Amino acid sequence: MIQVENLHYTYPGNDKETIKGMNFTVRAGEIFGFLGPSGAGKSTTQKILFGILKNYSGSVILNKIEIKKVTSDFYETIGVAFEFPNFFNKLTALENLNFFRSLYQSKTLDPVELLSAVGLEQDKDVRFERYSKGMKARLNFCRALLNDAEILFLDEPTSGLDPVNQKIVKDIIRQQKSQGKTIFLTTHNMHVADEVCDHVAFITDGQINLIDSPQKLKVENGERKVKVEYYQNGNLKNQFFSMNNLADNEPFREILKNYRIETIHSQEATLEEIFIKTTGKRLI
Repeated sequence: MIQVENLHYTYPGNDKETIKGMNFTVRAGEIFGFLGPSGAGKSTTQKILFGILKNYSGSVILNKIEIKKVTSDFYETIGVAFEFPNFFNKLTALENLNFFRSLYQSKTLDPVELLSAVGLEQDKDVRFERYSKGMKARLNFCRALLNDAEILFLDEPTSGLDPVNQKIVKDIIRQQKSQGKTIFLTTHNMHVADEVCDHVAFITDGQINLIDSPQKLKVENGERKVKVEYYQNGNLKNQFFSMNNLADNEPFREILKNYRIETIHSQEATLEEIFIKTTGKRLI
């Protein structure tokens, strides 16, 4: 669905490249996470992908069409949620969505149903200027879904949301995938990426350092051990065991047989630990 080859981009007036020879592929129907700290080039790459920034070199193909050659019909097929929402302050949430709805020639989804899905139905007649940061983020997410697009570009879709509303948005993203949508998600939140993405790319300084599935990355970079927490004489203890031939490990079996188990955890690495190990940088 998305094929990027040898992508370079320099902002006008700058001597230094922002994007430095990127290569990646996003398959149809997958959630692809673009992960990196602020200033890494995530949003710049995304803006190139949906045609805002055009003076790039290399090849950027979406749905078999080079992005430089797309016509206005292309924008009927994509949905975009920018990191910083841009709405009309004096219009209500519903009025804003109805305005953006009017810009599409193709069939759109019911704005009230979208607002209800993210918990904003009761606030649909409230002006945008009175919305909190989290409410604005959820409204922005609704706008991306409005035209029922084949490809969704979501820039930090859970930023500013409390845990309850983060879960709502993540569930809707998974639902969109189940409907066959392709989702390109940029974030510096590794927990969100781990939970929803099929593949992730680590990006720093305009370059991709690593691409793989979160599960494969965590397993390959973790330790093949399990940590067992158990109670012995009223005291919580813990012990580590190799996962190799674990069923035949007599001390492990004795603990399972004789003590009350509190937790058993495998020791795979987190995406953030892998990111730091791969790039030498922290997510900020």
